[in-house]
Formats: sequence, C-alpha cells, structure tokens
Amino acid sequence: MIVCQRQVMNVHPGMFQLRKDHDAVDLAGRQPRLFLRWEPPMPPTHEVLNQPPPLTGYDVADDPAMRSAVRREGAGWALDGIGELGRLAGSAQAQRLGRQANENPPALRTHDRFGNRIDEVEFHPAWHELLTVAVGHGLHAAPWRDERPGAHVARAAGLYVWGAAEAGHCCPVSMTYAIVPALRHDAALAGRFEPLLAAREYDFGLRPPQTKRGLLAGMSMTEKQGGSDVRANTTRAVPDGAGSYLLTGHKWFTSAPMGDLFMVLAQAPGGLSCFLLPRVRPDGSRNGMALQRLKDKLGNRSNASAEVEYDQAVAWLVGEEGRGLRTILEMVNMTRLDCVLATATGMRSGVTLAAHHAAHRTAFGRKLADQPLMAAVLADLAVESEATTLAAFRLAGATDRAVRGDEQETAFRRLALAATKYWVCKRAPAHAAEALECLGGNGYVEESPMPRLYREAPLQSIWEGSGNVAALDALRALTRQPETAEAFFAELDQAAGADRRLDQAVAWLRKELSDPSEARARRLAEAMALALQGALLIRHGDPAVADAFAASRLAGDWGHAFGTLPAGIDTAAIVSRATPRLLPR
Repeated sequence: MIVCQRQVMNVHPGMFQLRKDHDAVDLAGRQPRLFLRWEPPMPPTHEVLNQPPPLTGYDVADDPAMRSAVRREGAGWALDGIGELGRLAGSAQAQRLGRQANENPPALRTHDRFGNRIDEVEFHPAWHELLTVAVGHGLHAAPWRDERPGAHVARAAGLYVWGAAEAGHCCPVSMTYAIVPALRHDAALAGRFEPLLAAREYDFGLRPPQTKRGLLAGMSMTEKQGGSDVRANTTRAVPDGAGSYLLTGHKWFTSAPMGDLFMVLAQAPGGLSCFLLPRVRPDGSRNGMALQRLKDKLGNRSNASAEVEYDQAVAWLVGEEGRGLRTILEMVNMTRLDCVLATATGMRSGVTLAAHHAAHRTAFGRKLADQPLMAAVLADLAVESEATTLAAFRLAGATDRAVRGDEQETAFRRLALAATKYWVCKRAPAHAAEALECLGGNGYVEESPMPRLYREAPLQSIWEGSGNVAALDALRALTRQPETAEAFFAELDQAAGADRRLDQAVAWLRKELSDPSEARARRLAEAMALALQGALLIRHGDPAVADAFAASRLAGDWGHAFGTLPAGIDTAAIVSRATPRLLPR
C-alpha cells in the first residue's frame, strides 16, 4: 500500500487506482486527515470464474454404502475412528502429503561416498508422514492381534478411506497385513515377529528386526524367466547347517524393498519353498540382498519396487520344504483382498471428484450436474463404485469370519475373491478415464488429482495375478473345491425372488458353471462377480442404485460406455450419494 499526502498528477488510469482512505493516520500520530491510497487494480482478464472450489475439507468416510457395509459386517464399533481418519484423508494437509510423495519419488542409494554397499532407499518426508498415520491407525497387521469380531472389516474401512489420500504407501501396509497368515505356518517365527508386525509404531531404518519398535514386510516372488509361473523360479536355497538357509538368485519384482522382512520363494532340496528373509541379520550386519534398481513404474510412483540379487542371504524356512507355493498363497490371497479394496477406493475417489466438479461448474446456463447427459455419466460411475464397495466389504467380512474358523465363509471367500478380483480391478481403468473426462482439460493437467488416479488404475489388475491368473484361479476353485461353488450360490440364494433380472442371471450362471472350460474362464469369472454385486445391491443397497445395476449389468440394457443407462433410472438420487459435502470451515 502506498500512502501519500500530496496531490499526484499524470497517473495513468490503467496503472493505479486512486482511493480515499479515511482510516489512515499519519506517521506523527496527529489527527486523521484525508489520505490517498494507491492500489494496483485487478485486471478483469485475471478474474477466476466458473471454477469449482478445491475439494478439501471433507470427510472421505461420509460414504453411505461403505458405512452401512461396515455395520453389516460387524464393525460398527469402529465407525467413529473411521470418520476421524476420513476427515484427515479429506484435509488439505493429506492432499499435500500425497502430492509431495508422488512428486518426489524414492531414490536408490546403492553405495555410500566411500564406496561401501548400503542399498538404501530414500523417501521424501511426506511418505513417512503418510505411513506414520497408516500404521498408527492399525491399517497394517494390527487386526491379527485384535480379538474383536469385525477387526479385519474395521481395518479394511480404514484402508479404504486413508488410501484416498495416497495409494502408493498402502503397498507396504498391505504386505505387512498379508504376511501374518503365511508366517503362522511356523509358530516360532510367528511368535518372534508377529507382535512387531502388528505394533502401531512406524520405525523406519535398517536395523536388526527384533531391536525395532515396529516392522514392515515385503514379498519377493517373481523372476524374469517366469513371471506368474513361480514354479519356474531358479533362486536356490541351501541349508547352512545351523537351522537357516542361504539364498542365491535374482528376483525381478520385489515389493516394498525398504521393508524389514520379506516372504521369498526359492528352490530348496525338497522343492519350491517359502522363506522369511530379514534385511538385516540378527547380528546387525546387512543381509546378502542387493537392490539392483528401482522399477520406473507407470503409476504407484511414491512406492518403491525393486529388482533384487540374493547372494548367500540368510533366511528361515516357513512351512515345509516343497510346499512353498501353498504357503505363500496365504499371503497372496490377503493382498488380493487389498487389490479389491484399493480399486473400490480409486473408484470412489474418481466419482467423488467428478461429482464435485459437476456440482459447481456451469455450461450453457446450467450446472453440469443438472444436465441429463452428464447426470447419466455420473450416475453410471456411481453405480460401478457402489457395487465394487459392497463386494469389497462383503469379502472383508468373509475374511474376518474365516480367520475365526468359519468354514462356510472360507469356502465362499475362496471363489468370490478370485472372481471379484478379476472383474472389478479390470473395470478400474475405464472408470478412471471416464471420471477424468468429466473434468475435461482441468482433469488432464498434473495439478489435478486425476492423472495420478488414472495411472494408478491398471495396477490392481496386474498385481497378485493379472486377469488370466485370477480367472483361472476361480476356475480352479470351481473344479477342485466344489464346496466353494455351494457356498457361493448359497450367498446368491439369499436374494432369490427379490428381482427377476438377478434370478435370470443366477440361473444362467448355474447352467454355465456345470461345464466350465479354461477358454471361457474370463466369461465365467465376470458373470460370477456381477451376480455377487447384484445380489448384494438388491439385498442391501440403495434402491435406485440396485435398479440401475440390475437393468444395465444384469439385464443388458446398457451401451458400451459409461453414461448409457436405460431410461427411467433415478440419476439424481444416485449422483447425490456420490457428491461430497464440504465440512464447515
């Protein structure tokens, strides 16, 4: 501000505005007099019009489909804490952390300045802040030490809402959750490490595992010559005569290489076996695990994934020699559940961003959300999102009951998880692309959250078994474990008679599953997933959403793109459920 007591002449009107200021006091403290204040004007070309407010300061957990599912699956007691986490996830602070973690991806330091091999991964402080929240809220292995029914559902809900802040840091959280059931194949190892894996302390750094306040885990399965065919692995494991094994070989993709412990597959004398490998040996020396490079990934950029060389690395056998695949599949099935949850999170984030934008932006004299064609697109995205959310939390509930000994739920989960993982994860890229398109050019620039969401979308369909692997796994369950089909249809039968479109879809599915074939595994997995989503929506979902799903996904009155729902759908009711409410400031 410029204050002047003298008349100024020859001021160009485009340079300054001349205003009277009756509140000014001169520097000597005398009585106020008429002063002149010059202020540069705001050029009219810089005025921002017709842009939505930033989507910050909202509750990610304000999600009716998720909240009702959490109650239904036995974790209503956790909703207050989930709401607290949801408000944090919707804050400007959390969004800043997510942006910073992705703009400053991890860096590998193979050697120190003296030439010593150190193999350390450096992360931006935002990454550590995100993980501190995740671990502190028990989103990792904490449910395994929680006796309350619904503990695994509560953890799933926490991951669902906090994952909206940033997806990449959820990888080590998920791996740590998933390693426990595999580790329990060796009671001594589980007793030694499980309490630290479940501890709510994020303690980053390379030190002997049992000297730390809390541990994170990773997984090392695939090799460049085999990929999903892990039986082709060539990493060797040789007994060292002291109760441990020495591993030598190359791993093509190791998740969370900054972790403390890793579940590793290697060929022992008795065949393919599972091992627990520490980053640092109990004596404090670095284990023979050299990080060759970090993967330059399409998305998930805040998270490190690495190629690894094992050279006489010390590891402990988990389970029996020759049964490594069966053992590590315990871990894979848990991470598959998190793939479904992460997909549900991404879809909910996409439709929320799109609905928020459409609720505030005007075109041709009307809000975008009030225009029938945009409303149809938003409603279709919301239907896909809610169907995925209900399936994810039904599977989380089945997991919770399965780990407590429910055989029916174990059988249901075995088939339903494989089919659902196949279908919903495959839907994510198209969903993200359509949500991005709702924002137009505003969604295509890196300042928007949409590019990160779009790059992340294909990930869950690839990790823990790509489409063919998941579909074949569903087929394997059908043919080798008939009790899984019985449990699956028992679930669908609970909705029998409530909607003729669902009844017809289930009848067709029964007929097709009577003679399954490998060539049609994708078709069958898709049909199973859709039938499950439809049954859950018809039994528990919002009526408008359930009707739209049944008419489009089950009865086939649907086009080939989002926004092609049949006539008569209550799009306004559906979109309102996806439109976020900003909290009072």
